[in-house]
Formats: sequence, C-alpha cells, structure tokens
Amino acid sequence: MEARKACQQRAGHDAPVQDGPLQGVRVLDLSSVVLGPMGTQVLADMGADVIKVEAPEGDLMRSNGVVEHAGMSSIYLALNRNKRSVVLDLKHQDGIDALHALIPRVDVLVHNMRVGAIERLGLGYEAVARLNPGIVYCAATGFGQDGPDRDKPAFDDIVQAACGLVGAGCATGQEPDYLPSLIADKTTGLAVANAVLAALFHRERHGVGQYVEVPMLETMTAFVLTEHMGGMTFPASQAKAGYARLLEGGRKPVRTADGWASMLPYTERHWKAFFREMGRDDLAQRYNIASRRERNANIRALYGHLAELAPLRTTEQWMALCAQLDIPATPIYRLEDLPRHPHLQAVGMFQESVHPTVGPIREIRPATRFSRTPTRIRRHAPALGEHTEEVLREAGVPAQRIETMLQRMREG
Repeated sequence: MEARKACQQRAGHDAPVQDGPLQGVRVLDLSSVVLGPMGTQVLADMGADVIKVEAPEGDLMRSNGVVEHAGMSSIYLALNRNKRSVVLDLKHQDGIDALHALIPRVDVLVHNMRVGAIERLGLGYEAVARLNPGIVYCAATGFGQDGPDRDKPAFDDIVQAACGLVGAGCATGQEPDYLPSLIADKTTGLAVANAVLAALFHRERHGVGQYVEVPMLETMTAFVLTEHMGGMTFPASQAKAGYARLLEGGRKPVRTADGWASMLPYTERHWKAFFREMGRDDLAQRYNIASRRERNANIRALYGHLAELAPLRTTEQWMALCAQLDIPATPIYRLEDLPRHPHLQAVGMFQESVHPTVGPIREIRPATRFSRTPTRIRRHAPALGEHTEEVLREAGVPAQRIETMLQRMREG
C-alpha cells in the first residue's frame, strides 16, 4: 500500500480513477494450460474482464502442481486470478451457440488450440470476425502457420529444444538439458499480452480489429538469439554463433563460509576495490583490470579467484562488503525462501487471502505499478464454471436455455 501511494506521489497524479488501465476491455479466453492463461492473466491484472471458457472437465492445469483441493491446484491458482470461469461444451451445438452470443460482446479472443482444431469448431478468425468485425483475435500457436511444422503439437520442452535454448551449451561440451522452468510457455504468454495490447492500440487509433498470431518457436528463437546471434549476424564472418561470455562460463554462484551467494564485480572500479579489500592487488595488475578487453579475455580466471576467496567470509559479511563497494550481490534464495526476501516483503509481493473454496492461500500480486490506474487482485481464481450463468445472462442468453444447457452437461 505504501509503495502504491509513493508511486502516485512520484508521478504527481491525483488519486486513482479506475481499477487497472484495461478496465472496460473484455477478453474471451479460450486458452488453457500455461501459455494462454499467462497472457490473459496479464490482461486481467491490468483490469480487463477476462472470461475463461473451459470444457466440462476443466483446464488441465486444475490438476497439475500441488493439489490440496480438487480442481484448484497451485499452478491453476497462480495463472487464473482476476478471471471469470464459464463452462461450455463446444462439442455440442448449445455450447457453440452460447459462445456465439458472447463473441459480439468482447474486444479480444485468445486461444492456444491448433488452428485446424479451432476452425473445425467453426471458430476460426473469419467466422468470428463475421460475428464481431472489430475483434482482436489472437492465436497462440506452436509454430507459425506459414511453415511446414504448423500442425505439429508443441510443448514447452519441445520448443526449448527447437529454439536453440537447450543446445546452447553443446558447443562447450555440456550435455543438453531443459531449464527447470516453463520458460517457453511463459515467455510466449507475455508476448501474447504485448501483441493484444498493440492490436487494441491500433484499433483505438484506426477503428479496426485484426488477426494476430504469436507462435512459440519463432518467439523463443528471437528471444534466445538476442545475445546468441554472434557471428551469424554477419554473413561473411568466421566467428561462431553464441555469446562467448555466457557460453564459456566464469560467472557462477560461489560457496561462502556458511552458504551460497552471487557476487558480480563488473567494472574496473569493482575489481580493483574487491582485490584491494582482499589484499590481492597483484591480481588486478596480473589481469590488467584497467582494460575492458583484457578483463573480458580473462573473465573465467577472474571469477575463479572470486570463488577461491569466497569461503573466507560468511554470506552476510560478503553482502556488507559488496554494499560498501557498490558491487552487485545477493544471497542465493531457494524457492521457499522468497516470501521472506526482505525486498519482496517490503513491497508486499506476497499477499495472504482466503479463497472461498480453497481457504487460506498465499498469492503473488501483479508486479507492474500504475500510478493512476492501479492493478490489484480483484477476483480469486474461479471454481470451474463459477460464473457461467452470470456471464451468459449478461450476453442475453435466455435463462431457460442456460438451464437446459447446464442440465445436459450435468447429466454427462
């Protein structure tokens, strides 16, 4: 709360005037698992009314992660706050009819189905645009639809492997391995949010909607090659692909007298001050610290000396010294340590709440701050179909048709 007030004061603005910058935008979310829900949650956190459409069996992520209450897993709770859940059976005509009633009333549709599958449901872009010509229609695909892999299934592991991320270290003899994070899904989810926002901005300026494709492989390839294009940047170059400073190693967490830390002397001033403090001015001279080129050429040796010196002090002592010398540093935090991280505590990153069906939970608030249109957790992650009747009534579907459809789904 104090951080939010300070943000407003620094911006010189009056009190907030609405609940998120996207208040009034309505998003029809036909996505599931991680990629799509990540993107639509960003929109929801920014104030959009996100209507999450689920099959009668619910989003697969309702059962993945830690599950202490059926259908409300840790991962589902982390990806679906600030949304409303509607259950529709799109294999049945009454489900399609209900969706058709919703489409003219939304600004955005997001899905991460294979394009062929959604077109077989009669919900491809052309069909949806006939119902709502101004819609921003975003397809989060595995592979761009102009390429030969357009119909292949895509999962996070597959895209990590295909985009060069898994193989980046092979040039230096490392065995390929996946990152212990759903990095492809989450990164592409953020790209989905960015793309939708850009298309909404264009519609605001020009009054027209459009089809938007956000493919995982292409998104992650661009993401990985930002620093790793290397010699491929120049067609005539003999230099290899890859950012050598990363691939050849050097910077690593270091073992201290009582734990682990990350310390990053970076500039000439950092290294000279560090070696002087440790009584090793000879190392600054040996590696010609004053030359950036020489520092980079000897980066593995420099950080090797840091690792050798690190066990001489405790983590707390190193943090104090690095603060004194203005050297970037942090203790190594395990996942379970993060709620006790002093900075995250100070900014209220973790929030305790009581979910109406799950009970007490810990949630992560939206990270981005807006001074005039603040974001917050407005809605708990919904139970399956929690808002079906509410949303369909808003769309003008007669109560009797809603009840008939719900009764059919209850009977299986």
